[in-house]
Amino acid sequence: MPLVSAIASDVTPDTNTGHTRTILARRLADILCLPSSRITPVERHMSGDLLVGILTQSSIKLRKQCARRIAPLGDVATGLIRFLARDDIEIARIILADSEAISDVQLVETARTATLDHRLVIARRKELSELVCEALLAPGEPEVVAHVLNNQTAHIPQDALEHAVELSREYPSLCGALLKRAELRPAQGFALFWWADAAERTRALERFAVGREIMQDAAGDIFTMMAEEDWQDPLVRSAMQFIERRQRSRGAIDKSLYSSLENAIDMAMEIGLDASMAEEISYLSGIKPVTGAKIMSDHGGEPLAVLCKATGLKRAYLVKLWHALKRPVGTQENPDADMQRVIHCFDSLSSNKAQTVLRYWNWTLSAEMTTETKSEIRAPRGIGNDTDVSTSERTAALGYGHWGDN
Repeated sequence: MPLVSAIASDVTPDTNTGHTRTILARRLADILCLPSSRITPVERHMSGDLLVGILTQSSIKLRKQCARRIAPLGDVATGLIRFLARDDIEIARIILADSEAISDVQLVETARTATLDHRLVIARRKELSELVCEALLAPGEPEVVAHVLNNQTAHIPQDALEHAVELSREYPSLCGALLKRAELRPAQGFALFWWADAAERTRALERFAVGREIMQDAAGDIFTMMAEEDWQDPLVRSAMQFIERRQRSRGAIDKSLYSSLENAIDMAMEIGLDASMAEEISYLSGIKPVTGAKIMSDHGGEPLAVLCKATGLKRAYLVKLWHALKRPVGTQENPDADMQRVIHCFDSLSSNKAQTVLRYWNWTLSAEMTTETKSEIRAPRGIGNDTDVSTSERTAALGYGHWGDN
């Protein structure tokens, strides 16, 4: 039974390569479309190899026609699918968009060697594997990263997601898409919080500001055990500081000239908030000065709301701290919009949830701030994706990577 070309009705001969070449290309494409009962795998792949040899010297028109014929097939010669996938984007798009014949290995290869336009098409494919996502995100192209993040069928591995979080510092528009990913972890959400806009900060707090009741119930007797051991284990001590219910530091209060956090803020409002007073407020709040400095130098102000709610301060003291930092307050008739937004953030948080956020910041941003870590953090590229880096060190690198910019 003679083969009847399925593309003969809508294909005119390629005048650039000759009528015979066009017909042969169509016939080889027909062979590739035969069912497995009519052709052996060897014959199919040999036909594909011959077709590649023709297409490499043929016009875009003929290559596009063959791509359309090949795209719906489930089994295509490796060389042919590789050739078409890396061809000019108007041809490659036909294959890359949804062809089932192209494997993850070929998609990874194309993502690594082809153009930005090719990666953008791949990023929209359904059910992207972790390997393909990793290859797409590796170049750090914000357009491609955005498409992968917005592709809810994509399976993004943690290393690639970490890279996207780091990239979002330079391209904050990625924060919204990152916060929609189910894979995003608390450390990543609390890190990107620092450079996210107001709406995304609200979303991050809604998602990651949770209570610690389960941890507190599970670790209730650990406090007694640690007291008997005189709190010798620094790792357990750090973890228990995150879990415990009390936020303010009793030791700092006993040593302070101001005897309370409220008095310290009253004095800061009166004489101004310098570095020494900021450090004192940090200690009284139960956080490290480096965390307090990060909070008080933040451009948006929401961390101040977290600090005040976590430490049990009344709303009036949030306003006083805002004044002490010399931030605009507006007038009674027309209060400053940023201050009102921060007050709303304060009102929307419970003390327990605010403590979770504040303690997570304090734990991840300062728990392991060794001299070596600080040096790494201040390096231009931070500490990257080293597998030996802890969660706290990695988050510190993200949070302090551009400390001088804040």
